[in-house]
Amino acid sequence: MAARAYWQGQIRLALVSIPVEVYSAVKTASKISFRQIHEPSGKPVSYEKVVEGIGPIDRDEIIKGYELSKGNYVLLDDEEIESVKIESRKTLELVQFVEAHEIDPLYFEKPYYVAPQDDLAEEAFVVLREALRRAKKIALGQLSIRGKEQLVAIKPCGKGLLMETLRYADEVRGGQSFFSDIDDVKPDAELLDLATTLIDKKTAPFNAATFHDNYADALMRLIEKKAKAKGNKRIVEDPDDGKPSGKSNVIDLMAALKKSVGSGAGAEKAPAKPAAKKAAAKKPAVAAKKPAASRTRKSA
Repeated sequence: MAARAYWQGQIRLALVSIPVEVYSAVKTASKISFRQIHEPSGKPVSYEKVVEGIGPIDRDEIIKGYELSKGNYVLLDDEEIESVKIESRKTLELVQFVEAHEIDPLYFEKPYYVAPQDDLAEEAFVVLREALRRAKKIALGQLSIRGKEQLVAIKPCGKGLLMETLRYADEVRGGQSFFSDIDDVKPDAELLDLATTLIDKKTAPFNAATFHDNYADALMRLIEKKAKAKGNKRIVEDPDDGKPSGKSNVIDLMAALKKSVGSGAGAEKAPAKPAAKKAAAKKPAVAAKKPAASRTRKSA
């Protein structure tokens, strides 16, 4: 089945309009979802609208409410909400261009593929794609669709374009408040060398296909096994013997990093610097790391 376009319209750059089609770049059908089932009858559970102290009510008696304070609501009916919805427009105007690194990854939300709508649009489409690639810029605009206005970023993607919806500033939490309890100290130089060596050893080009959702795979196997089983007997998978036992141990960070890197590789790729040795002599690495281990046990 051919993919259904999420949006059809025109990308406009100044006086140039390019007819395009936008398609979702991610699949949600592959996600495993469940229905709640009434076990004695085997029928799905449905829900009725209930008001505390009154009981079941009709759907036509329901309106929407915005809570100003505890138990205090501003009531809005569907017509009032519809009156402020943004009219869907068939034009996405590119209003600004930015460096890719200027947009924090926190703002990116959902990706879409953008393709020319027909052969006549292809030339202008290719010009826009290559101009963005040459300038190493990302285009910004606001897409009006389904009554809402979404901030979007557009950048080259192979032979096409990739459009990503962005979160607005008031939708993103500032992270520094979560990091305020972290001590402002410099790490031990030798530990840092070992950790950097370990990162270098495990560095490789990103390939999403090498990673799998192990929980989803196991869940699907369980579903298939139960579907083939006679009757409706309960099936419980054996726990993985390789999983941690849950016991908390204080780990010598220096020893753990050296073991991870390998005794030979650690000495060759990341030799201890003279400054690092002096620092280690003045203050043992294990003792220096006790506060960090304490915090780890507390957070666990």
